[in-house]
Amino acid sequence: MTDSHGPDAHDLDGRGLRPETRAVHHRPPRLGGSRPLSPPLHQGHVFSFDGADDLAAAFEGPRSDFFYARYGNPTVRALEDAVTDLEGGAGALITSSGMGAVNAVLMGLLRTGDHVIAQSCLYGGTFSLLNDLTQRWGVEVDMVSGDDPGEVRRAVRPRTRLLILETIANPTTQVADLPALAAAARESGVTTVVDNTFAPLLCRPLDHGADIVIHSTTKYLSGHSDTIGGAAVFADEVLHHTVWKRSLDLGATPDPFAAWLTTRGLATLPLRIARAGQTALDLATRLAAHPSVAHVSYPGLPQHPQHELAKRLLPDGAGGVLSFELRGGREAGRVFTDSVRLVSLAPSLGDVSTLVMHPASTSHRQLDAAALAAAGIGEGTVRIAVGLEHPDDLWADIEQAIAKAS
Repeated sequence: MTDSHGPDAHDLDGRGLRPETRAVHHRPPRLGGSRPLSPPLHQGHVFSFDGADDLAAAFEGPRSDFFYARYGNPTVRALEDAVTDLEGGAGALITSSGMGAVNAVLMGLLRTGDHVIAQSCLYGGTFSLLNDLTQRWGVEVDMVSGDDPGEVRRAVRPRTRLLILETIANPTTQVADLPALAAAARESGVTTVVDNTFAPLLCRPLDHGADIVIHSTTKYLSGHSDTIGGAAVFADEVLHHTVWKRSLDLGATPDPFAAWLTTRGLATLPLRIARAGQTALDLATRLAAHPSVAHVSYPGLPQHPQHELAKRLLPDGAGGVLSFELRGGREAGRVFTDSVRLVSLAPSLGDVSTLVMHPASTSHRQLDAAALAAAGIGEGTVRIAVGLEHPDDLWADIEQAIAKAS
């Protein structure tokens, strides 16, 4: 990966270390004269104090002493510190799911009658929550393409509070112009929220002007299909404290064991994200040359609409998710997903194994052809979330499944 962290990249106090090194080196508290290499698991949910004043002080903020697990836990905080460090933030909030993080941020910062500007190809759960807030709270939402800062400027109103973006959209793989869009939002005092689930390590949205970064830690950060969780990382402590305080009543409290497993997964994140990206580019290149494939969407390909932007925003790789359109339409997509043998039909990504979905018959099955086209999804679109298998083995499986679908 390229060196993009300046002259103090070898600063061994930890502040200037590259992300690949930070992902491995967490700093659990010392135990006497030594420090455990692996953060310990603190499963207990309640902590005692010697005095009433000390207990009272523990209620004050996200960095206070531990007293009750809904407010904080040592294992969860170790993950919060690690994710904060990876994203270059001032603090983080870990939640029990990715949607827990989305809910904590939106419900923590929005009030009745507020206005939101949102990228049109957001994750379905985020879109559903915005619809719910519109119906119940009167929150108004305007959609923008994600590549034109002028759209953001024109959409801003006096009650605009948030701009919501995704680094790489699902399943279209559209890359948002984070620097330009965040700058347009900042001109009007609007907070920019970026879902970076598809691009950990590859992009740090806070470096490009975002105020909050969200992850479904279920995906790449954990990486082994054995946990569920979410994270919100904040550019400043005031915003962190505001969302943390309001999230307490939401109750999306993370499980310490899930946090421990996720922290363990972080150590291999640099290797996994690099391997997945290399294989995804290999598969995308082969698919683009296949006669039964009408179109391939992957930011690493020169023909991708945001390829030049991706090279600037994602200089170390375009991630492990790609989509392609089969010429046979909806039926071909369904047959393809029924025909794979090594690749697993499953609704997730970021795992060590490769997963596939046909949106038109699963996640977007309620949409007709016109609605799918409006969302940038074809009836024959197939999404592949690449894992760690050898690319030749994956291609052999993909090729035989395309043959059956053709």
